[in-house]
Amino acid sequence: MKHVITILFIVPLLLSAQIVQADELLHGTVIGTDLYVDYSTSSASTMVNTREMAFDGDLNTFLATYERSQTWVGLDLGTPHVITRVGWSPRNDGLGPKRVMLAVFEGANSPDFLDALPLFVVKENGTIGVMSYADVNCSKGFRYVRYVGPNDARCNVAEVAFYGHAGEGDDKKLAQVTNLPTVSIHVVNNAEPYDKEHELRSYVSIISDNGTKLLKDSAFVRLRGNASMWFPKKPYRIKFDKKYSVLGAPSKAKKWTLINNYGDKTLMRNQLAFELSRRLGMPYTPFCAYVDVLLNGEYKGCYQLCDQIEMREGRVNIQEMKPEDISGEALTGGYLIEADAYADQEKSMFWSDKGTGVTIKSPDEDEIKTEQYNYIRTAYSNMENNWRAILDTKTFLTHFLVGEMSGNTDTYWSVYFYKRRSNDTIFTGPVWDFDLAFDNDGRTYPIMNLTDYIYRTKGSTTGYMRTLVDQVAVQDAAGKAQLKDIWGKAREAGLTEENFLAYIDKQAELLQESQRLNFVRWPIMNEYVHQNPRIWGSYEAEVNNVKRYVKERIAWMDKKLGYEYVPSKLTENVHADAIDYSKPYVVYSMLGERITTDISSLAKGVYIIAQEQQVVKVAIP
Repeated sequence: MKHVITILFIVPLLLSAQIVQADELLHGTVIGTDLYVDYSTSSASTMVNTREMAFDGDLNTFLATYERSQTWVGLDLGTPHVITRVGWSPRNDGLGPKRVMLAVFEGANSPDFLDALPLFVVKENGTIGVMSYADVNCSKGFRYVRYVGPNDARCNVAEVAFYGHAGEGDDKKLAQVTNLPTVSIHVVNNAEPYDKEHELRSYVSIISDNGTKLLKDSAFVRLRGNASMWFPKKPYRIKFDKKYSVLGAPSKAKKWTLINNYGDKTLMRNQLAFELSRRLGMPYTPFCAYVDVLLNGEYKGCYQLCDQIEMREGRVNIQEMKPEDISGEALTGGYLIEADAYADQEKSMFWSDKGTGVTIKSPDEDEIKTEQYNYIRTAYSNMENNWRAILDTKTFLTHFLVGEMSGNTDTYWSVYFYKRRSNDTIFTGPVWDFDLAFDNDGRTYPIMNLTDYIYRTKGSTTGYMRTLVDQVAVQDAAGKAQLKDIWGKAREAGLTEENFLAYIDKQAELLQESQRLNFVRWPIMNEYVHQNPRIWGSYEAEVNNVKRYVKERIAWMDKKLGYEYVPSKLTENVHADAIDYSKPYVVYSMLGERITTDISSLAKGVYIIAQEQQVVKVAIP
């Protein structure tokens, strides 16, 4: 049997050499994890199942590391080489084929692999006794190359192979895990972030635009979140050493978040809620992009890379306080705060006169002065006591509509507010945290069976928030009229069942490849996690549940608000000159996505433009 396996091994190598022509099987010094497992004793060893066995040409031998995860094997090629092809074969045992799934090939020019970039990710089970091969679409040369075993697999692999040619190469074409941008994080000493307090020195690479763009810099990385921090799939915060506009985001900043979406099996609920926020007209909606994440060479899954909620141009765009701003007009702002059920766990917080716990996000906890602390505490308490004079009801009610339309149980468990300088008004926003929205919470599911707004029935609220929302959105006649007006304008501007369902389909198509890998890494599709109310059994069924909810909820909101949607208000095929460009207007795509407030930046096409009570479809020639 050994001779047959050897023949199977030799023939593919000969065929591969013909395919890559001048590129050859590469050799070098074997490097990698240096503590192995002796399966006969289940103990650590330096003598059996060693890393050298991954390059010995024998498919009956194999590497097996003692540690189950974050282990690897590779080559020091001596000089940089452009890798054009990789090969692998699983260990010859019952679990072998699965033990290569999600393995990651990487290349680096630093022996610690802190500068490593991905070459290829194995996306199928292996075949025992056969080498599998994949072309590498990366133009950069690397001296060090490696195979990082998938999680909990002891890096079990029978053979690994690299093909290529000598050369420095360039960054013109790099490899992505899927069609989504790839975020690759390497932490010094191969450490993993473990809490929110300790920031670990790291190097982060973001590859996008089909491998043609690379953002690469040093950073600090830590965990983030509250409940989400305790899920097996961890959320992270990145703080670059320099400011960047990541993936074309409106803001140029150091801090960015990686949202894990562990309990959201559509992986899109935050993005859907942000789209609602844009369509309903919130002044600022967080930037969000789907990405694949690698940590120390290990595949971690599909995430959403989002803004860090902070005061900055392109984010909450208000003036930032300085330590010397302790009197006069300078003391009045700006402030970013959060009415938060977890506020008592934060260093910089206060209790309002009505008993609401409020975290002070800015000024920073290490810089805020006593005068600033006392000022914002008094300002927030005054707002709760006299909201008609102080609260900006438009942002408050728009925030309310996003929460109720999306079915977010925790809308008033955590609410951001901000205050500008020289202005007594307190504004609400941005919206945040929707993993439990769109009928994904067993405490409120099925939402359509509730007879009133979520926050008034089974929703989670903090402090005085339920009473405040009652006063503004339910009991006040002007507030109710304003709610209906905000909702009606969004409906007329394209927030329709047809358009929003099309937007959901678009997200599902974009996520198709990444979600498949995500649920291989995290096989929870048929498990109850977090607050899941039901097991739907497949990604398609999860998405269909959201679509069912959206369809029913739009109709419910119309009825609840006393609004009648009249599609005929949309004028067909009107020339762009029908709009008075001296007055404010908003441009939407045909899917109802809010695009811009400046028509001059638009490419040729058909768009929806909303201006005051007029909503028209225009053709840009």
